[in-house]
Amino acid sequence: MPPRDRALAALVAVCWGLNFPAIHLSLEHFPPFFLAALRFAVIAVPTVLLVPRPAVRTRWLLGYGMGFGVLQFAFLYLAMESGMPPGLASLVLQSSAPFTVLLAAALLRERLTGRQGLGIGVAVVGLGGIAVHRAGLDGVSTLLPVLLTLCAGLGWALGNLSSRQARPERPFRLMLWMSVVPPLPMMVLALVVDGPTAIGASLSSLTSTRALLALAGLAYTVLVATLVGTGLWTALLARHPSSTVAPFSMLVPVVGLASSWLVLGERTPVLELALGAMVVGGVLLGSTPGRSGPAGQGRRVRSAQDEGGGHGRDTLAASGQPEPVGGRG
Repeated sequence: MPPRDRALAALVAVCWGLNFPAIHLSLEHFPPFFLAALRFAVIAVPTVLLVPRPAVRTRWLLGYGMGFGVLQFAFLYLAMESGMPPGLASLVLQSSAPFTVLLAAALLRERLTGRQGLGIGVAVVGLGGIAVHRAGLDGVSTLLPVLLTLCAGLGWALGNLSSRQARPERPFRLMLWMSVVPPLPMMVLALVVDGPTAIGASLSSLTSTRALLALAGLAYTVLVATLVGTGLWTALLARHPSSTVAPFSMLVPVVGLASSWLVLGERTPVLELALGAMVVGGVLLGSTPGRSGPAGQGRRVRSAQDEGGGHGRDTLAASGQPEPVGGRG
């Protein structure tokens, strides 16, 4: 990968990492499910009007939207609204990588290699350690947000599998149309869980300072993290193997933790940083292609972007990292 593309990959990681403090600012004013409905509706409306529908099966489009859009963001936003620190959320959300590998092995019968198994084991130990440490701080009140974030990672993984099965010719277009799925179910959740009163209060005070910061955070999520970040990421995946590009996504929690500390004053305990390093290391280990003979090459897993773009580049990086997370997008 030339230096210019390396710089672009690092820029995407910065865009996605800064998204977590932006989400935090938005959740300071908007109820979580209503915020998620807004976040997708802003993209869905111009997409339906201006972007041709991708030539993929409806079930995979719906699966992508429900997994990546509804489940991931519903649990992530609820977790952060319940007290999950933004920086830690950017780290725990990396659980989507081992979840994707395990689900692909269980549901799609993809081969789980020894390297992937070891990487998953290391990541799970790190995630488990974080959960135990958070539970020790204040019991259920600090453990629950971690569990909700893990559920968000599972939703992202389910979306990854649907995206891979869709095999889109233009992955960015599929991502845009995926945004058409979440607004309605998110709005139903907002009305039932958030309540009309909380929604109305957030809309009736849009001129306050906190509301303006929340709108700025929403604009960042939509314009920078999703459209700019994902657009650049998709372009990089079209030019390089995903095994070369995907490791740059591990910079996201680094940026998320650093920006949350600088912007929000969030301090992450040293133990959680060490456990987080285990998670990142495990994901990197599990997504780094290993050497294999000709007999094993045909069974390697390809990412959704490589399959969709028709490049046919083999990779053992089944983590599905290219999608932007609610995290990122």
